[in-house]
Amino acid sequence: MRIVKHALLWFALPMAVLALLAGIAPAASLNALAALDTRSVAEGVRYGALPRQQLDIYRPRGAAPAGGWPLVVFFYGGSWNRGERADYRFVGEALASRGMLTLVADYRLYPEVRYPEFLRDCAQALAFGLAQAAPLGANPKRVFVMGHSAGAYNAAMLALDDRWLRATGHSPGELAGWVGLAGPYDFLPIRNPEVRPVFFHPNVPFGTQVLDHAGRDSPRAFLGAALNDDLVNPQRNSGGLAARLREAGAPVTLKLYEHVNHMTLAAAFAPPLRWLAPVLDDVTAFVEAAP
Repeated sequence: MRIVKHALLWFALPMAVLALLAGIAPAASLNALAALDTRSVAEGVRYGALPRQQLDIYRPRGAAPAGGWPLVVFFYGGSWNRGERADYRFVGEALASRGMLTLVADYRLYPEVRYPEFLRDCAQALAFGLAQAAPLGANPKRVFVMGHSAGAYNAAMLALDDRWLRATGHSPGELAGWVGLAGPYDFLPIRNPEVRPVFFHPNVPFGTQVLDHAGRDSPRAFLGAALNDDLVNPQRNSGGLAARLREAGAPVTLKLYEHVNHMTLAAAFAPPLRWLAPVLDDVTAFVEAAP
């Protein structure tokens, strides 16, 4: 088994590197590079009644520590048009390997739904994590929401705009923090043609911009972005939100990474690609620093 695993690793690594050089990060290659022996997985756990309302649970190996593991609910990106939880096994594995019980959730996408229905799905998934933390062996007081790209927007809205969690009987005050990677937090006017119909362009509803919801009571935040991101401007979005949170008196950590782009920032969670940027180390430190 170990020989086969090493053979797969050496086959997948060159393919992943070539893909990264081309500016893409194919999930199959990244998942092939993820370790298989540091977590157990429960797949297709329902957090709602609809087909896309499912998540996978990545549980660290061994017994939970006193008080339970920290729990992270992760949402992927894809311009709210595409994405599958199975594509992000490498993220679930990476976080679980660092001692975090991790939920990677699907949510409904355009054209099935538009704003704000995908936020309602994400709020249900996060509510599942908050309610099930203790039964799963996690610490209910150390629950985090995290996302990349459009998923970072979803995570930010759940953490900063209490409308969404309040509808599930929970509140952002229950979170120990949130993590946004390459998130669009201030994106009007909408230029991406895929995103325009999601938000009813040009009649974008009021309250869609994360920046407008930053306040003193916002949970601890970690914002990470590629210094040279051609898809989501890091200075305007991550930098702008960090500034707004600081002005409000909310705790925030901002990290801008060199040598990665919008996609490879997430790819850096895969074990042999972590040299690209210390994103996993920084997210782990942020979670471990929570009270």
